[in-house]
Amino acid sequence: MVEVRKKEGESAASLVRRFSYRMQKSGILLRAKKIKHRQKPKTKRERKMAALRRLKRQFQ
Repeated sequence: MVEVRKKEGESAASLVRRFSYRMQKSGILLRAKKIKHRQKPKTKRERKMAALRRLKRQFQ
């Protein structure tokens, strides 16, 4: 977890900029994006059914 404390006399914009930089460096955002778009692997039966649908569509 990234934690940033406000320094004495530091502006809010500077604090947000420092926080954003640390978030990027930590890699938390990249992991969250990967998890968001992850799909479960298809079962053997689902793969077979998808292949049959493709073949059926191809020969029509």
